[in-house]
Amino acid sequence: MKLLPLGIAALAGSLGLAAQAPAPPPGNLQFEVASIRQNTSADTGAQVRVEGNGQLTVTNNTLFNIVRNAYGVQGFQIVPGAKQPDWFARDRWNIIGKATPEDAKQQRLMVMLQGLLADRFTLVVKRETREMPVYALVLARPDGKLGPQIKEAGPECGAAQLARAKGGPQAVLPPISRGFCGTRAGNGSVSTSAVLLADFGRNLAPMTGRFVVDRTGLTARYDLDLKWTPDQALAGAPTGAATDGTSLFAAIEEQLGLKLDAQRAPVDVLVIESAERPMED
Repeated sequence: MKLLPLGIAALAGSLGLAAQAPAPPPGNLQFEVASIRQNTSADTGAQVRVEGNGQLTVTNNTLFNIVRNAYGVQGFQIVPGAKQPDWFARDRWNIIGKATPEDAKQQRLMVMLQGLLADRFTLVVKRETREMPVYALVLARPDGKLGPQIKEAGPECGAAQLARAKGGPQAVLPPISRGFCGTRAGNGSVSTSAVLLADFGRNLAPMTGRFVVDRTGLTARYDLDLKWTPDQALAGAPTGAATDGTSLFAAIEEQLGLKLDAQRAPVDVLVIESAERPMED
């Protein structure tokens, strides 16, 4: 069973400034059984859950958040169209979609969810590219020196990836001193092992409220450990001193020797053209 984070849509993939979204649903890729009901409880908890048996369960989510998960975009990429209903980000819904175990992969289920939203909510969306505020990840020091919490990665993760490619899932992998390869993010922390700075930057988007694009000019893979005070990691300009800890923006500069520079750039967005309340079942 896998829970999809509600504060973070799937961490942005590898499409430049665009989050990686599932392809439009083909006609034969759909849930075998689906149920939709409005949630009128006073509960504040919300959940999107993918289970290994091919079932997708959405509990107490607005259509805004369901769309965000279905299309794999950040909240700031969803923009209202002329006929977006006023309940789009207010009313909450429960959805159960049942697929075959063969279709239990998260991406396939999200594609099915797109089709379900189009069918039952009469959801119409349009993809556009708009110029929006972004943060550019740049070197903080004129001499290019990096901070104490970042260093170029060794060959361990590359060797592990090669061993897995040759031996499959059961391959015996060489030891990895940091214990993992890739990115781990928690509440007020991000750690990477052998990750490009472009990918690290994209993983900061949910915490900054903007896309983060790498403009450091550095092409190596890096190990890094970044920690900050979550209450200070606010979407918006990195101004003002932290009163109870280190802000995200200050931590990036002090610990990594990098800096987030406010700029503007083209960003892919999802325009909500229209939607209607579904017939409940």
